[in-house]
Amino acid sequence: MAKILAEISRAVKVGVSTEYLNNLAELLIKEAGAEPSFKGFGDFNPYPKSLCTSVNDGVVHCVPSETQLLKSGDIVGLDLGIRYPAVSGLYTDKAITIGIGKVSPEAKRLIKVARNSLELLISKLKPGMTTGEAGLIIQSYVESQGFSVVRELIGHGVGYSVHELPHLPNYGKKGEGDVITEGMVLAFEPMINIGSWQVKFGENGWDVYTKDGSLSAHFENTILITKKGCEVITK
Repeated sequence: MAKILAEISRAVKVGVSTEYLNNLAELLIKEAGAEPSFKGFGDFNPYPKSLCTSVNDGVVHCVPSETQLLKSGDIVGLDLGIRYPAVSGLYTDKAITIGIGKVSPEAKRLIKVARNSLELLISKLKPGMTTGEAGLIIQSYVESQGFSVVRELIGHGVGYSVHELPHLPNYGKKGEGDVITEGMVLAFEPMINIGSWQVKFGENGWDVYTKDGSLSAHFENTILITKKGCEVITK
């Protein structure tokens, strides 16, 4: 999973279409003996691609397009889910946000804070913690840096299916939510905005954008809760 996403990220360049990145993802997933878990996901309006490519004010779930060409100064969130091995395997989820060409200092700081928020959580995550306490770790750090955490979208359990319980908000309070226990496999995914935490949804039913048009960054890892802490499966 991590190797696939790293190779996709190396293909992110000025002039490349997000559809090209999706096609590359499908090729690499097949070569690895896995299958995409996003493509066809959803009963009413199945997701049509294997990769989510959320550019600039795109928060998550944005559908790749042949006409969306990456420009210098853009930032793009790459979100990938796979089942490995194909057909009989387990699910993992991972996302990163990267800058393209000459990126503004503000965008660089947004990406750094989003990445650091997940790393901070991982350093403190352990059995006995509640999901609200985990969310508070992310929220407190992000807001101390002057950014906001999206509240309408959350992380989730993962493993036997694409989305499982428990729900994992990126905000919360100590003692709230479900208790995190040894053996859980969780996909924490901070979604961080420069402006307001509010979002809006695109006409295709999948694209999610910041409501105020500000930049957004997204990082995600699949994490196994161990006896004394946790292990990042998708490192």
